[in-house]
Amino acid sequence: MKARVTVMLKSGVLDPQGEAVRHALGSLGFQGVNGVRQGKVIELDLAEVDAAKAEAEVKAMCDKLLANTVIESYRVEIL
Repeated sequence: MKARVTVMLKSGVLDPQGEAVRHALGSLGFQGVNGVRQGKVIELDLAEVDAAKAEAEVKAMCDKLLANTVIESYRVEIL
């Protein structure tokens, strides 16, 4: 079973990488981009076959390692 985790900074947390991308896009002539938030996507290949157990396990992974839950939020998709 596969899982995809999307981790993003919580709204209100400054995103200097996103701001750098927004600025670079403007420099390249892409106008109208008012904001960019940069995050990360993590894909996991799991041995678990039960979707509910897999989701619970991945959420535990996020809480313990994959996301800094103080400043980041995450979304888990079981594929």
